[in-house]
Amino acid sequence: MRQLYQKPRTAYNYLVFLMFVPKDFSPPVLEKDDYRARKLSAKDVYLDYTAVMSSIDIIHKTRGGKWPTPDLTIEDDLIDLCWHQREFEFKTSFAYTVMSKDETECLGCIYFYPPRASMSDAASNDDVDVSISWWVTQKAYDQGFYERLSKDIKEWVEKEWPFRKVFWANKEF
Repeated sequence: MRQLYQKPRTAYNYLVFLMFVPKDFSPPVLEKDDYRARKLSAKDVYLDYTAVMSSIDIIHKTRGGKWPTPDLTIEDDLIDLCWHQREFEFKTSFAYTVMSKDETECLGCIYFYPPRASMSDAASNDDVDVSISWWVTQKAYDQGFYERLSKDIKEWVEKEWPFRKVFWANKEF
């Protein structure tokens, strides 16, 4: 199971965390001709779990980290997705599922974390607004989608997000 969010330890970090995005900010959807990145939610568990478990090695290669592990259960994944959904609703972090346009295949995920959140690879770097990471399935990677999604995320962040200093957390970018 993914490490759950831990509240910042100092009052300053907590205030910065609360100001992650402006109060009136509406998280955008990334819409392309052949895919859509939208809020990850509990209802996505089956497609998400299938995508994750079929792509453990490529996720480690591109995103880094120790998640996922081969012993991840669908119940663990459901807990993770519920947690991500709630954080998205509270605007404390944003997890997106990348779906085929017909919503029959999960192609990957995108994560936006505050720089000092426990899930953030930028936890020790106070000079950034956000830590962004993503992964795609092995099948999507083999079809060249990782490189395309990386470019699309960068353009999306520049055009539609309030972040100016981005920590690109992936090992392969």
